[in-house]
Amino acid sequence: MKFSVYQVSRQGGRPRNEDRMGYAYTRESGLLVLADGMGGHPDGAMAAQLALQTFSAYFQKTAHPTVREVPEFLSSATLAAHHQIIRYAAEKGMLDTPRTTLVAAVVERKHMHWVHCGDSRLYLVRSGELLIRTRDHSYLEQQALLGRNTQQVNRNILFTCLGSPAKPVLDIGGPVHLQQGDRVLLCSDGLWSTVNDKEIAFELALHPLEHAVPELVELALKRGGPRCDNVTVLAMDWQTPDEFEATGVVPQEIDEGVFASTIESGEADPSIEDLDDAAIERSIAEINEAIRRTAQRNA
Repeated sequence: MKFSVYQVSRQGGRPRNEDRMGYAYTRESGLLVLADGMGGHPDGAMAAQLALQTFSAYFQKTAHPTVREVPEFLSSATLAAHHQIIRYAAEKGMLDTPRTTLVAAVVERKHMHWVHCGDSRLYLVRSGELLIRTRDHSYLEQQALLGRNTQQVNRNILFTCLGSPAKPVLDIGGPVHLQQGDRVLLCSDGLWSTVNDKEIAFELALHPLEHAVPELVELALKRGGPRCDNVTVLAMDWQTPDEFEATGVVPQEIDEGVFASTIESGEADPSIEDLDDAAIERSIAEINEAIRRTAQRNA
């Protein structure tokens, strides 16, 4: 397994950057993950950070050195991230939960699976053609798929995310067999809201990652203007030559049992468990009780 990675995150015109991204890998498996903390709710950056830390910890716990049951891992890790955000809010006695979108991919045995919740996206470009693009969990995308007029629909309205009181809706995709030169890109809506799918595919096909990714980010910032959203991109070039032009990763060169991660505080968390519906409901009950107690104190 061989790949190169390039990542950029820019604050844009917002008061803070609430996007988070990172990757982790073992000898035979790799994880890419990106989260976009949602404005309009408290601690969006914390929700995104918790999501990344949970994924990294779950990956470290599971990949020995492969994940094996990748769809189950993606589902469990996403629900665990949701649970961690709910628990954080309950412990802080918050009236509203932090929330985040998320997109993540696992690559191993020359195949890729992915999961997403919200409107952070995954793109797969092969031989200059856009092969895969995730569909947003938004009312805009929903109406567009139904062939309805979307001119009056706010693209920012999502019907699911991590950290909301309702159990999140997840889309899990794959497996896709990766081929030499495939480009995979994960991004927040700060990119795709101003740079369209064709432009993203064209730039990825035309230039090496260390040129294509900054070009796309700068284009999004320029078009977004003074009030541009955070723009975050994490891209991977699969099975690149030995002379890497971006950050080269050759996991076979590390010892078996070694775990590497760019995600802060990604050590295994003993509190992470395999979550079922009952565990999620307990978490929601915890935060509802915290809200009730806070309301009583303020009365």
